[in-house]
Amino acid sequence: MTQFMDVHRGMVGITPEQFMEAHRADEAIEAEEGVHFQHAWADPESGTVYCLSEGPSAEAVLRIHERAGHPAQEIHPLPIST
Repeated sequence: MTQFMDVHRGMVGITPEQFMEAHRADEAIEAEEGVHFQHAWADPESGTVYCLSEGPSAEAVLRIHERAGHPAQEIHPLPIST
């Protein structure tokens, strides 16, 4: 499986509670696409959210985010890590 870093924009002012709710929405359906969300970071000031996941394809990761109600604007495969 490949790791992916995706980027969400436009989440200015997201609260910790909203952030956790969005993450839980992804986790609730991630297995349906064979995806696992490993970690996420949010910057409420800029409205940028980053999600690290592992899955069979970028499309699978993007589908989960779309179905959960917060589509990602970018996704980057991370085929090499240390």
